[in-house]
Amino acid sequence: MAKHPAVFLDRDGTIIEDIGYIKDPMDLIFYPESFKALQRLQNHFLLFIITNQSGVSKGITTEREVKEVNNYLLEMLKARGIVIYDIFSCPHKTEDNCSCKKPNPYFINKAAELYNLDLAKSFIIGDHPSDVYCGINAGVNPIYVLTGHGKKHQHEITEEVITCKNVLDASNYIVSYKNKYERL
Repeated sequence: MAKHPAVFLDRDGTIIEDIGYIKDPMDLIFYPESFKALQRLQNHFLLFIITNQSGVSKGITTEREVKEVNNYLLEMLKARGIVIYDIFSCPHKTEDNCSCKKPNPYFINKAAELYNLDLAKSFIIGDHPSDVYCGINAGVNPIYVLTGHGKKHQHEITEEVITCKNVLDASNYIVSYKNKYERL
């Protein structure tokens, strides 16, 4: 059976505004370009969301609240014809030393097993260095965006990592990159 390429997306600061720990789905604000970007990407890739939600282990949010926000996000995307195959959420803080918090590639590897993914032809998009290094650790092509915390942490990213203004610019880069290499 042929393997599928995928795009892994960070949640806060990449496809929605990072306003801190979101407890209420009504506080969720999509970046205006997110819908167009994801619609474009899903024509070529399976889409997944991987999000660190340390507010749970810090006692700021609950797992139920995170799940409600994630479910609402999925409903909003589905209403626009966008299919997210799975959403993976790490509830731990850095000090917990868990295996699932980005930059650990745990959820990428889990998705690869569950959905028969071709990681070498896959991408990850995020606004934190941990997103970039999660991709590198999994053998996935990282793309760093300047939305959310992107500008703040840009100095922590090596020069060879592709940097884009936002998720739409990243999607345009990914699709043109894919098309270029399919012609070779």
